[in-house]
Amino acid sequence: MSKHMYSTANLTDKELKEQGNRLFSLRRFEDAMNCYTKAIIKNPSVSTYYTNRALCHLKMKRWEATCQDCRRALDIDNNQVKAHFFLGQALVEQECYDEAIKHLHRANDLAREQKLNFGDDIAAQIRIARKKRWNVQEEKRISQEIELQTYLNRLINEDMQRRIESIKLENINEEDTGSKVAKVEEECNNYGSELNNLFSKMDERRRKRDVPDYLCGKISFEILNEPVITPSGITYEKKDIEEHLERVGHFDPVTRVKLTADQLIPNFTMKEVVDAFLQENEWALDY
Repeated sequence: MSKHMYSTANLTDKELKEQGNRLFSLRRFEDAMNCYTKAIIKNPSVSTYYTNRALCHLKMKRWEATCQDCRRALDIDNNQVKAHFFLGQALVEQECYDEAIKHLHRANDLAREQKLNFGDDIAAQIRIARKKRWNVQEEKRISQEIELQTYLNRLINEDMQRRIESIKLENINEEDTGSKVAKVEEECNNYGSELNNLFSKMDERRRKRDVPDYLCGKISFEILNEPVITPSGITYEKKDIEEHLERVGHFDPVTRVKLTADQLIPNFTMKEVVDAFLQENEWALDY
């Protein structure tokens, strides 16, 4: 790297940004970040300088610094797609899933409104965030079920002990007492086995829990409820695509082909597939 490349004293904020971009493309994230910092010092009113620096922090896994720069960018321009996008990614890493999903959805909406092409990048991050949030909720449910299973097993065991003590107090004949105690033990052990088998089946079903992407809408990423198909062959949730057409523009969000509401056709085949899936997987209603 030549020395003059690091000589930044006489550069304008725009030139500092360009130099930062060149360093970033060379994966020299720390050096690029320093250039963006100098650009911010010279002109703190440009939101792009903060998002550029935020991306450097993101690459270096500095989640809190990423969040700070993105929030500064949004204070300047609340419609900055990259600020919402990078903030969402950093919040996922900090396990703040609800807020992350909110910003990622906002980035997705703004990208469509501003006709910016992020490919599947934002959508993929939304799917990751939703899946991670689901996993946290699932772990909580598993923990609660383990507590319940332990509690019920303890109740069965305590009931068995009470009944055995009662038999011993009521019966003098040792042979008669032994057979009654054995019967109670067998009965309670059977209850315990049935209970544990029930929870084991729940665990087995849970391991198979996953909602395929094709069952989710391409705008809200929720499970399709009223699927419609466009002439391009893309399936959307009806209310989501109608809102897009009304608020953003008359074009297919994925293919960008001209589209109007009267061209939407109910996708009955997909509706049947979704209904069949939900019938077998009621848990997915919370997904």
